Amino acid sequence: MLSVFPVLLLALSVQASVLTLQSPRIVVIDSTGSQLRSEPISLAYKSSTPVQLLGRETLKFTFQVVDKESGKGVQPHQTFIRFYDEKTNEEGIQPVRVTPGGKAKFELNLSRPPLSLPPTPNGDPLKVTLLIGSSQYDPLSVELFDLIVPRSHPAPEHPEEVTFHPRPEIKHTFRPDHKLPPPFISAVSVGVVLAPWVVLLGLWSQVAPRPTRLFSPSIFPFILCLGGFEVLLFWYWVDLKLGQILLYAGIHAIPTIFAGNYALSSIASQRLGRK
Repeated sequence: MLSVFPVLLLALSVQASVLTLQSPRIVVIDSTGSQLRSEPISLAYKSSTPVQLLGRETLKFTFQVVDKESGKGVQPHQTFIRFYDEKTNEEGIQPVRVTPGGKAKFELNLSRPPLSLPPTPNGDPLKVTLLIGSSQYDPLSVELFDLIVPRSHPAPEHPEEVTFHPRPEIKHTFRPDHKLPPPFISAVSVGVVLAPWVVLLGLWSQVAPRPTRLFSPSIFPFILCLGGFEVLLFWYWVDLKLGQILLYAGIHAIPTIFAGNYALSSIASQRLGRK
């Protein structure tokens, strides 16, 4: 039996979170203040007779937002009246001020139409809907009536209107795959690329010192300087910027030049001494 009480409390809380309208009524008056139409609005179904306004007539819509369970007036967080044209898909949203007791009044005077009223170039009726939102209650949407107003100029076209419409599909055209050259051309190209290395290795075999002499005091400093350049290049790849690597390489080039000059002089003097 105890497990039933939470379910009952939840059901009561759901019922208590519903809003409704009390005494909704529309009144149409002319420019002299005489009533042309006055009738209540049913929440069960929308009136089949549209409301028509001429140039100098005024529409008044009054209602009160109440808690459906307690009947107490409620001030919702957001209350709007939506005007929608089904033919042109134009719509307008007009905020409505609601008092702390839940009472509200909206007036539509065509001599001073609000900016939220959409254009009616074809004279089609506008569907009027009341939208209410509150953090403590379920949202409420009520279709009130159809409104017929005099024809107006069409909506001006925005200069960037075309950017809000679907654009033609972009179709990519890819180039065909490159054809491989004949094997003979590939072999000749490989030979041309490797030929300088063959010449370089041949010349190196004529002038290169013996491995044991690479660690001599006259050549080893130059080898260290060349290794330092390799370290700088690796450091540049990992962390350094272009300005830094140019600065460090310029400083490191000074001892490298002197070490290389000294190493070449040593090798040349040794060769002359042999002759």
